[in-house]
Amino acid sequence: MRRLLVIHENRGLNAHLEDVARRAAQAGYLALAPNALGPLGGTPANEDEARQLFTTLKPEESLQNFIRAFDYLETRKDCNGSFGCVGFCWGGAMANNLAVNVPNLKAAVAFYGRQPELTEVPRIKAAVQLHYAEMDERVNAGMTAYEVALKTAGIKFEQYIYTGAQHAFHNDTSQARYNEAAAKLAWERTLAFFKAHL
Repeated sequence: MRRLLVIHENRGLNAHLEDVARRAAQAGYLALAPNALGPLGGTPANEDEARQLFTTLKPEESLQNFIRAFDYLETRKDCNGSFGCVGFCWGGAMANNLAVNVPNLKAAVAFYGRQPELTEVPRIKAAVQLHYAEMDERVNAGMTAYEVALKTAGIKFEQYIYTGAQHAFHNDTSQARYNEAAAKLAWERTLAFFKAHL
């Protein structure tokens, strides 16, 4: 079975991300959704409290914790050695950084996630798929430079921009930001990408 790491937003492991992991499992993947806030007692019910906890996390420790998730998946007897990851917001940035730091990663999908250090891009071995929201100026500020770095390094990648969509457009628990058409199309593209590369 193909292995897929599902990485949450800066709200922690909530009902939305559990549902995304469930969708991945229904598509035939062994889906693992770690909680970055686990070392701090887990995800609070209050989203503002969860976001505040994220400001206390040390980026390098979080990265190492998610790298160790792949070490765990390798121990599973029901896996075929093919790794992928998909992340959203904070998790999108983590997916980009895992692409840099996990040499046996086959495919990384980042939804509206910040880009890795451009000098690190040549280390990427995975195929990369990037989903951006047109109205997400903060994350999109690094989009073009990342695209150029990926092309220069010869990394196989796909990049999509969803017209009229806002940051977190895939989160169907947020009425303010959810964009059903963009979310559905992005998820279809994600599954097709994993099917091609895992």
